[in-house]
Amino acid sequence: MDTLSLSVNAVSYTVAAELPYTDDPFTAPIRNVAQWNFTILAVLMFLVTSLSLGENFLVMFVTFKFKQLRQPLNYIIVNLAIADFLVSLIGGVISFLTNSRGYFFLGRWACVLEGFAVTFFGIVAMWSLAILSFERFFVICRPLGNIRLQAKHAVLGLLFVWTFSFIWTFPPVLGWNRYTISKIGTTCEPDWYSTNMKDHSYIITFFITCFILPLGVIFFCYGKLLRKLKKVSHGRLATARKPERQVTRMVVAMIVAFMVAWTPYAAFSILVTAHPTIELDPRLASIPAFFAKTATVYNPIIYVFMNKQFRKCLVHLFTGMGTIPESHMNQTSERPGFTAESQTGEMSVIAARIPAGGTMTPKSEDSPTECGSFAQLPIAENKVCPM
Repeated sequence: MDTLSLSVNAVSYTVAAELPYTDDPFTAPIRNVAQWNFTILAVLMFLVTSLSLGENFLVMFVTFKFKQLRQPLNYIIVNLAIADFLVSLIGGVISFLTNSRGYFFLGRWACVLEGFAVTFFGIVAMWSLAILSFERFFVICRPLGNIRLQAKHAVLGLLFVWTFSFIWTFPPVLGWNRYTISKIGTTCEPDWYSTNMKDHSYIITFFITCFILPLGVIFFCYGKLLRKLKKVSHGRLATARKPERQVTRMVVAMIVAFMVAWTPYAAFSILVTAHPTIELDPRLASIPAFFAKTATVYNPIIYVFMNKQFRKCLVHLFTGMGTIPESHMNQTSERPGFTAESQTGEMSVIAARIPAGGTMTPKSEDSPTECGSFAQLPIAENKVCPM
């Protein structure tokens, strides 16, 4: 902060001078935005970053601590936690510091770093959600017949997520678009406001590959899953349909969470790309980007902490009480036997109602032609849907 020297009665005093407001957010706060706005954003980023780092670190630590959680379908959940952790560690910390000062005092190199890191790890997290939905569809509906989800398949999914995300987030570093300061002056992002057609082509491609495609995968896979659950519960008593209703609510919550986090940001990027000269209040323009970062807080809650097996491991870790869930499932067996632990979840209750031969019970007239039998699940239920 600049200082000003004054002399009163031959005594010199040094007082702090207010930062000048300029149009260069790398040197001073932007015009027409009062300091209290940045203070609110700093507090928000401190809370979001602290919660996200704590929750996602806990996911990684508990998974490392208990081998029962290290199953193929959990690989992508841990990958989601890693991506969210890195978004908060880099983007969240930098955003907190810059909002605390009211401008991007860290310089242009840090701007490019934050823009790339938040975009890259954010897309990794987004595609992790899409791959997770596909794996659940793959495990339950058996689109490839007798092929089971194994560790090698999960690793291939992880390689796809990281490679595909890097391919579409690194081009701005090389000159196809760029990572630049946002309108609020304290965060960095792709240049949505550019009037260059080359930059427009990147934004459109980025929107299709990193929002439309993963969203389409999520809707398709969870749509198939919900359709199967509806078949299973058709014609049964209300009490018998309770597991299906609970899983349905969970799937709906996952889809809604995804839409709430990313739709405003995607819509905003398309709006300013289509109308780069549009005049928006910097505070209004910053809301979608900051709101998307809150996904790093509720992703672990939805996808991990509502998993009964994970919760038991968590309770045992902190209190030493309770039983540690065992996993005796044969990952490649044709007819895995459900342990007592695996039968505690809702999806196993559903699976128990369908004979292994793939036909419904006599009470239901539906035929499982669309999906395979739930009783042939290659993994325990609570790794399929986190109930």
